[in-house]
Amino acid sequence: MTFGRSGAASVVLNVGGARYSLSRELLKDFPLRRVSRLHGCRSERDVLEVCDDYDRERNEYFFDRHSEAFGFILLYVRGHGKLRFAPRMCELSFYNEMIYWGLEGAHLEYCCQRRLDDRMSDTYTFYSADEPGAQGRDEARPGSAEAAPSKRWLERMRRTFEEPTSSLAAQILASVSVVFVIVSMVVLCASTLPDWRAAAADNRSLDDRSRIIEAICIGWFTAECIVRFIISKNKCEFVKRPLNIIDLLAITPYYISVLMTVFTGENSQLQRAGVTLRVLRMMRIFWVIKLARHFIGLQTLGLTLKRCYREMVMLLVFICVAMAIFSALSQLLEHGLDLETSNKDFASIPAACWWVIISMTTVGYGDMYPITMPGRILGGVCVVSGIVLLALPITFIYHSFVQCYHELKFRSARYSRSLSAEFLN
Repeated sequence: MTFGRSGAASVVLNVGGARYSLSRELLKDFPLRRVSRLHGCRSERDVLEVCDDYDRERNEYFFDRHSEAFGFILLYVRGHGKLRFAPRMCELSFYNEMIYWGLEGAHLEYCCQRRLDDRMSDTYTFYSADEPGAQGRDEARPGSAEAAPSKRWLERMRRTFEEPTSSLAAQILASVSVVFVIVSMVVLCASTLPDWRAAAADNRSLDDRSRIIEAICIGWFTAECIVRFIISKNKCEFVKRPLNIIDLLAITPYYISVLMTVFTGENSQLQRAGVTLRVLRMMRIFWVIKLARHFIGLQTLGLTLKRCYREMVMLLVFICVAMAIFSALSQLLEHGLDLETSNKDFASIPAACWWVIISMTTVGYGDMYPITMPGRILGGVCVVSGIVLLALPITFIYHSFVQCYHELKFRSARYSRSLSAEFLN
């Protein structure tokens, strides 16, 4: 160490009022990068780039940081345990302390890593970069004053298409998009009615009008998707978003069916009876998922499924294990013990799996049921087990749903306040 009081064998670290004495030899290879950087400081200016203040007389370095968090970090780097969050301290604050001293999230215990991931996901929902005020914060940064006017319209367009509550124009655009979704769904559902198909066969103009309406809706969805792609900040990230993938799945089948119509002919048997065309036409039902852009309820559902994928997998594992056990036992009791009076519905384990599923979910269609006394007892146990197994993860999913709903409501309220300010101005 080339800077400091000459002849001093140790240095003092003052972290939030807590003082720690370290030898110069230990300081050189100290596990915390920020502390080890003090060994290479050659001037007071270099020291002040590492710490907040320095007392040359006492050879003491001041760090205006959380003392309790540093104590936990220091115990960890000295090998006295595993790194966990300090009690009564925000996870993000502790993580910021870790980053400051040179540690990463991977140094945390697995349970604490999950808490940190959940908290960071929550914070991202609350304070997304696209929220009102983010643009103002960017303009306040040094060097951004020149670029802000030229990009202001692009940011405004982006918010108009991505956030329905960000402005009056965004609400009008969202309302028009919802109308097109509803009209397209009504036309799609009506086209499957027998009376509609009979009327379309007799009246050619009815079929032509429905196709024109369908083409107009597809044109709107295509134009909206193209504009949102052009104004997006990150084109690769835009393509990876689930809602954008759903938009492509809803739009692409129409153009494929049009191309197939051109190549196969309007009135050909392949056109009328082709399974591929019917599948592509039914894929347009994905249009209804576009409503997730405009309704907070569908957004809450999607965010809950994203955060609770572990619980959903756990629920699926519960059902699969129970289905394997009860299907094997029911097949044995109903068909395997007495072949003469056996229940033909339970002839195989895969066939019994259907009965297990409808019994565990308490649906009970009645298409198959046990007829022996041991089979009926097993059926009662299966129903009770299904209720218990399905109820176990539901509590976690419910709390996550409530949390996601309040977060999205909070975000929507922030945009509504910006909309009110824009209307008043």
